[in-house]
Amino acid sequence: MGAKLCHGCVTYLSSSILFTRRSEDMERFDSIEWVPNLPVDIGLECLTRLPYSAHSAASGVCRKWRGLLQSPEFYIHRWRLGYTHKVACLVQAFPPQNLPGDGSKSRGSPSYAVTVFDPVSGSWERLPPVPRYPCGLPLFCQIAGCEGKLVVMGGWDPQSYDPVTDVFVYDFTTQEWRAGAPMPSKRSFFAAAGVGGLVYVAGGHDENKNALSSAWAYDPRRDEWAGLPPLSQARDECGGLAAADSGEFWVVSGYTTERQGAFEGSAEIYNPASGEWRMVDGAWETGRCPRPSTGVARDGQLVSWAESNSEIRVGVCGIHLGELTLLTLSEYQGAHQGFSTLGGQSGKLTKISVPEEFSGFVQSGCCVEI
Repeated sequence: MGAKLCHGCVTYLSSSILFTRRSEDMERFDSIEWVPNLPVDIGLECLTRLPYSAHSAASGVCRKWRGLLQSPEFYIHRWRLGYTHKVACLVQAFPPQNLPGDGSKSRGSPSYAVTVFDPVSGSWERLPPVPRYPCGLPLFCQIAGCEGKLVVMGGWDPQSYDPVTDVFVYDFTTQEWRAGAPMPSKRSFFAAAGVGGLVYVAGGHDENKNALSSAWAYDPRRDEWAGLPPLSQARDECGGLAAADSGEFWVVSGYTTERQGAFEGSAEIYNPASGEWRMVDGAWETGRCPRPSTGVARDGQLVSWAESNSEIRVGVCGIHLGELTLLTLSEYQGAHQGFSTLGGQSGKLTKISVPEEFSGFVQSGCCVEI
């Protein structure tokens, strides 16, 4: 628990976690008969092809299946063979008629939960509440995807509005939440993204509204936090992005304590291999808030989803899902939410319909590969 990893460990884990430690570890499964009367490799292939939605039920068949399906090695094995796929996780407000509990919060701030959209099945579902918050997520919490898991961090207590350091991890295989090691300090409106098996956070502000330059990395498997080199400047309300092609963490725009609301045009990029930040001037439109409308295109260029298509208006949140990007649009917070997908073979913006219970305002979102 706590900040136990040294900076060198963070760099090592980030650059090698998907490959180096996996191929040899899978060898421990090579001598197990997974399916009676089938060769070991054929039985393993059958389990590898199981869709993630069947993993929870399959884990109850026997201990050896549960041990395999819930192991980090098996996730990487499926990922390398192309049997994982990407879903969108959204921090979404409950519509008034669907508020949890006794409905007493309907006249105050909205209650939020995690909604999951699966583009493969076209299904929508709402995850169960996180521990300690049965009536809604901490307000303005940040989320990030990491190796088949969703990490929920920070935010404000929905009753007292005090900032919290709570961390919760949802495992899509077990379909359960667990409490993670708390964040090292209270911060709000920070940048966050999952990159290479770790979740990175940077910037934001403290309890006294002072902009922060500090940065940390969280390892969901070890349940540990480790400090990173600070940003070159404090950045409040900055955006956080993962560049899949380069494996880097982007911290976009933000502002200093002295320049409240004056969003910078620069970004800082953390390279896990070198353990260093680099500045990119002119990466973002000066004066525009980067949250949550930023996206990193495949060529590593920073884009605004709000400007990627002439049909997109305001209130956009974009979640990149490989060939498709899920876009959520609304005119203002609390308004009816619209959903579209951008991309695919046509490259067009396509409106999609959703059940009424998933029409609430989307505050933020991320991609999780499951």
